[in-house]
Amino acid sequence: MATFVEQFVASTLCLLARLLTGVRPIWHGTQPDRRLRIYFANHSSHGDFLLIWASLPAGLRRLTRPVAASDYWLAGSLRRYVSGRVFRAVLIDRKVTRGGRNPVQQMSDALADGNSLILFPEGTRNPGDGVLPFKSGLFHLAKKHPEVELVPVWIENLGRVMPKGAFIPAPLLCTLVFGAPLQMLADEKRDQFLTRARNALLALAPDND
Repeated sequence: MATFVEQFVASTLCLLARLLTGVRPIWHGTQPDRRLRIYFANHSSHGDFLLIWASLPAGLRRLTRPVAASDYWLAGSLRRYVSGRVFRAVLIDRKVTRGGRNPVQQMSDALADGNSLILFPEGTRNPGDGVLPFKSGLFHLAKKHPEVELVPVWIENLGRVMPKGAFIPAPLLCTLVFGAPLQMLADEKRDQFLTRARNALLALAPDND
């Protein structure tokens, strides 16, 4: 349970994110509610999950955990505090070693506990305008948790507002488009599913309007 201080920090970070980016969430094909979900999005900045998290109503933020890289978010006491106590992030090791924690199992455990997730299926930040091929984690989670809605979220402009290495945001507005939920089809193969999910995300990009 978050303390008053952690709730205050969370609210402050969300307010700053909205002020600095002017983020405008567009719910296209779905609405924010308490259904168990995986919000999956394109990834261009370490601030991506905060923008999605800040765009959710406060009640949903408390039930939604971002999935993030442990090597970045455990580097320093401030990051450890924010990721662990404020965001309650599911921190995964991108270089899984023998005997290490299974990232898919970590995410599955969070879903089983009743938490929605914010996930970036590309697996790493993409400095370009497109979307890299998806890693297989989304497929395994969808197969293991057919009750979970998979909501694509297109993030527009955050990589330009906060490019890699920048400390001062550029004056650009960000838009988040939440698309219609997906679910795995019967007997759908991994590559077919990942291609369909990736195409659903790309369809939300402004050039595809």
